[in-house]
Amino acid sequence: MMERRRMDAALLVLFLVHLATALEVPLDLLEGLPQPPTITHQSPKDYIIDPRENIIIQCEAKGKPHPSFSWTRNGTHFDIDQDPNVTMKPHSGTLVVDISRTKAEQYECVYQCTARNKHGTAVSNNIVVRQSRSPLWSKEKIKPIVVQEGVSLVLPCRPPAGLPPPIIFWMDNNFQRLPQSRRVSQSLNGDLYFSNVLREDSRNDYICYARFPYTQTIQQKQPITVKVLNLDAINDTMAAFYNDTDLFSEDPADERKPTFLIPSGPSSSKMVLRGQVLEMECIAEGLPTPEISWTKNSGDLPVNRTSYLHYQKTLRIVNVSESDAGDYRCTARNKLGTVYHTIHIMVKAAPFWISGAPRNLVLAPGEDGVLTCRASGTPKPSVTWAMNGIPIENSPKDLSRKVEDDTIIFSVVQSGSSAVYQCNVSNDYGYLLSNAFVNVLSETPRVLTQANKVYQVIKNHRALLDCASFGSPIPRITWFKDSRSSTLDGDPYMHHDNGTLEIHVAQAHHSGKYTCVARNTLGIYENHVYLEVKDPTRILKQPDYKQVQRGRSVVFECKVTYDPSLQPTVTWLKDDGELPDDERLIVDFDSLTITDVTENDAGVYTCIMNTTLDQDSARAELTVVERPDPPTDLELTDKKKRSVQLTWTPGDEHNSPIQKFLIQYEDSLHHRGHWHNLTEVPGTKTTAHLKLSPYVHYIFRVLAVNSVGFSRPSFPSRMFKTEPAAPDENPTGVHGFGTEHDNLVISWKPLTGLQSNGPGLHYKVMWRQKLMESDWTKVTVANNSKFVVSGTPTFVPYELKVQAVNDHGAGPEPAIAHGYSGEDLPVAAPENVQAVLLNSTLSEVHWDPVPPKSIRGHLKGYKVYYWRERSLHKHNPHHVEKQILTFSGNHTHGILPGLHPFSLYSFNVRVYNGKGDGPPSPTQQFETPEGVPGPPTSLVVTNTNMDTLTLEWNPPHDRNGHITGYTLKYQPVNNSNELGPVEELALPANATSFTLLNLKYSTRYKFYLNAKTVRGAGTAISQEAVTIMDEGNTQTPHSIARSPPRRPPHKVRPVSPFGNVSSSSGEDGTLISWEYWGPEKNIYVEYIVKNSEGEEKWQKELVNGSQNVMLKGLKEGLSYRVRLVAKGHHDQPLHRSEELLVLVPAVTSRQVDIATQGWFIGLMCAIALLILILLIICFIQRNKGGKYPVKEKEDAHTDPEFQPMKDDDCTFGEYSDNEDHKPLKGSRTPSNGTVKRDDSDDSLVDYGEGGDGQFNEDGSFIGQYSGKSVSRETAEGHESSEAPSPINAMNSLNSFV
Repeated sequence: MMERRRMDAALLVLFLVHLATALEVPLDLLEGLPQPPTITHQSPKDYIIDPRENIIIQCEAKGKPHPSFSWTRNGTHFDIDQDPNVTMKPHSGTLVVDISRTKAEQYECVYQCTARNKHGTAVSNNIVVRQSRSPLWSKEKIKPIVVQEGVSLVLPCRPPAGLPPPIIFWMDNNFQRLPQSRRVSQSLNGDLYFSNVLREDSRNDYICYARFPYTQTIQQKQPITVKVLNLDAINDTMAAFYNDTDLFSEDPADERKPTFLIPSGPSSSKMVLRGQVLEMECIAEGLPTPEISWTKNSGDLPVNRTSYLHYQKTLRIVNVSESDAGDYRCTARNKLGTVYHTIHIMVKAAPFWISGAPRNLVLAPGEDGVLTCRASGTPKPSVTWAMNGIPIENSPKDLSRKVEDDTIIFSVVQSGSSAVYQCNVSNDYGYLLSNAFVNVLSETPRVLTQANKVYQVIKNHRALLDCASFGSPIPRITWFKDSRSSTLDGDPYMHHDNGTLEIHVAQAHHSGKYTCVARNTLGIYENHVYLEVKDPTRILKQPDYKQVQRGRSVVFECKVTYDPSLQPTVTWLKDDGELPDDERLIVDFDSLTITDVTENDAGVYTCIMNTTLDQDSARAELTVVERPDPPTDLELTDKKKRSVQLTWTPGDEHNSPIQKFLIQYEDSLHHRGHWHNLTEVPGTKTTAHLKLSPYVHYIFRVLAVNSVGFSRPSFPSRMFKTEPAAPDENPTGVHGFGTEHDNLVISWKPLTGLQSNGPGLHYKVMWRQKLMESDWTKVTVANNSKFVVSGTPTFVPYELKVQAVNDHGAGPEPAIAHGYSGEDLPVAAPENVQAVLLNSTLSEVHWDPVPPKSIRGHLKGYKVYYWRERSLHKHNPHHVEKQILTFSGNHTHGILPGLHPFSLYSFNVRVYNGKGDGPPSPTQQFETPEGVPGPPTSLVVTNTNMDTLTLEWNPPHDRNGHITGYTLKYQPVNNSNELGPVEELALPANATSFTLLNLKYSTRYKFYLNAKTVRGAGTAISQEAVTIMDEGNTQTPHSIARSPPRRPPHKVRPVSPFGNVSSSSGEDGTLISWEYWGPEKNIYVEYIVKNSEGEEKWQKELVNGSQNVMLKGLKEGLSYRVRLVAKGHHDQPLHRSEELLVLVPAVTSRQVDIATQGWFIGLMCAIALLILILLIICFIQRNKGGKYPVKEKEDAHTDPEFQPMKDDDCTFGEYSDNEDHKPLKGSRTPSNGTVKRDDSDDSLVDYGEGGDGQFNEDGSFIGQYSGKSVSRETAEGHESSEAPSPINAMNSLNSFV
């Protein structure tokens, strides 16, 4: 790591340019490389020191070998060892002067440092050491100054000379700066100028202060007293100030035009050095106070370098250049006149470098080089050269060196000619001294950039690949990428003189391995670096401005995309500072959540996404809002009979402007406790003029509304009572109608308590017949909303009026409303009723309107009652179903839609009013003409053969006329479900079947059949069928033997293309087999548990291209329904086989040849050995005369593990399932030996000679495996899935023994 840091630091120093340019020798990287001395640090030329501290004169240098140091003082050698107060720092030329035992004045001299090694000598500037000084003000007695008001005044400061010069400012006794203005200001020399004095300028503490920056001391002048008087005041006080005061007794000062206090005269001149600060000032007196302005005669003022101080009285130009020379004019102006002053500026220049100081040269033997010391100044400076601190004219001659004014040319340099050259450029205003060495070396190229360094850069940014090198001669740098097929030249690559390769706009394809090759005449060196171009970090979803209510939560989203290899870090700021340490602020990777928001959370939030290479940021503002505070200070003014002025003070709006104010009132007289909305005013107003009603006790309150919602109500106002009065309005909504044929109900909307205007509210109800000029009948009704007038004629128009009245009078004259008395049923039917047929399904009915007198009510419309009597076809039944069509309004005709063609209809017409229907008109009839028929009732395909089939159908249910024939169309459908050409046949009207001949075998056909009448063809019915496959091409696709399909020649083949569907259970599952002769390719088998619930779905397995399938997912002991399905194209129906019931056995054990099992062989060997031992023992006992018991013999030949025995007679016991009704484990055979054929085709009967299994007297099973069982196994193979019983296993054991 340390080596890497050293190499990176060298890259900051090392740079290569064209021939005759500097080459810094990297001493810290290239050990043992020789280099002449170089001054790296020195004290300034004009070195001002603090006399209270030790003097440190800096001089640092480097070189190989490390240089030694010496000093001169005032041009002569300074023997440091002879001065006990001076020491030199180790490995350095820096001097430290201890002034604790001496005075600093003794060391105020001119110093110069020399650093030398065997390759050359470097010298420092002349360092002039001076101590800073802060002398005291000379004591003086300052007399008070008395001036006449309006005249000018100058208060001198005249500070003591210090080193450096002090900073001047004016203050009072309280150390407060004195106020300055256009009238009063401080000049550059520190004096305080008054353009004109005022009475308020009188004071006794005008104090000038001088601050000396090096010693950080402040010196104070004696206070100055100023008294400003008018002429009368001066005469009154003349005696008091006569002996010790400067008395001004001129006439009173009048207004006057400006004159300059400084500078004096019409013009002046000033010299300034290039690069310094130019300050010009013009201070004028006059009354009123003059204004100062500046211009340059020969051009404009430099905008970026110009500023004005002291209220335009000082013009300041920084970093002066030759272009700033010329004439500047300041203008002082007031209303009485103008005065000018011209300042001529001359710009001189101490020497300055034109193209930089001379640069070190590293040359190889035989190379050429140039040292250039190019500087300028005003006046033109002179240039002198020295070598190793000795004037070059006094140095040893060198034929390879030639001096030409400011240039030294080296030709074919030789080893050992290394040296340090000093260039001194000087004129009257200063000098420049620079050291530059010439180092003659022979070095092979070296690349100093770290090997295999990885550069990472963001896409579309600039990439810089370093190749810092060193060598002598200077190496030439070339770059390659990846395969090194060609050098990297031209766009987008750019080579820098220091070896760096630049890619202007890096893209992803620029990533890879780069090789930098450095070569010179002495060798070659290459280095590898890597460039990785990363995707930029970008915020995709910036946080949005949020306005949230206090107490709620807010989420700022900040979703970012970035390069996966650069894991970003998210930083959130609030108001450009850190987030508060608050657990309510939850920072996630792509969001900031603030819960329970408070008003302190308002501000600007910034999301910053940082990676090691780039960053992106976005910001959004959070505004915390809340419902406004309730208004306060409700006040009622301008009170009148029916109006009042309400004013209030708004509450805090909480960052959401108030949109409006809602004014509510409570009527404590009529509706105490209920608040009603009265009016709204804009949120900018705080006053409302309220219109009021009589006889109301008002209490008001105000609510403020902003975007969040309503504020709490304000405190109620004082009560305001209005006086009662007669009603201002009458009831509205006056209607007249009848509920019976001889009454009239008059209704209205009653007035509210607020509308009553006073106590004792009642209504005056008036009515009369409209067409008769009779008097109004009047009645007074208490506070109600209707009145019933009885005994009126039927349906007569009336005029109505309702007037409001209270104890203080009646309301205005009411408006006349109109109504009718009650209705009754119509007494007449429409006449001239007739029907006009439009087509077979539409008929138009006409009638004459019924006279209004016969309607006896409001005409609502007419109703047509119609019904279909029957169809005109002899086979159709009788229909009677009445329908009603209503025609609102005064219609005289209507259309009956949706009629059945070829039918007989009856109808009549009735008028109806609000009471109901009138009598019907005489019933009439009409017949609809024939129409197109409906589709045939059915279409069935029968007698399907290889090239023929028969279509059978039934006539349409809706014939709609006389059937004139049928049209049959059919077309083949290929395997890709594409339809072929259409064939069309015309069939007679009495046909109900038709046989198609010469069809293609094993082909699906689609048929379309429709009927026709004289009106045209009806809707078609369609069907599909498949001709039978050619028997010669039929193959059985699986190995299970079965008889070929039988095709009875005279029986009809079913439409389903499946046949001979069967099943068999085996060791691996249940095998389903079938035959299929259809063209569909999508064939699959479906199965479901028998008696399953309705929600269970059929399971499917695709079996395309096969005619059997092994179902392995069936559960033991269950019954399944199985079927085959063939699927054609999307508009064809599915073809399914008949369902097959499959029973899966409860236990399906694998039948293993036990004789080949190892455990069984070992067991039999053990039994045989035991029998042999028993035989030997028996033989021995017989030889001794003993007997062998039958019981022991039986025990020796039986194994209780295989033969269940009875305890009493040692015979096999009978197993019974009477208790649990379960079969013997591992067997489906009953324990009594009886075999049930219904449960299985396999049983013990098939293995024995007889029908029932029997046991002999010693418990062994009678009978061995017979030929029947062997032949059955040979014939049926593995079709039986039944497990062998324990009895069979016992027989096998007996056979073995």
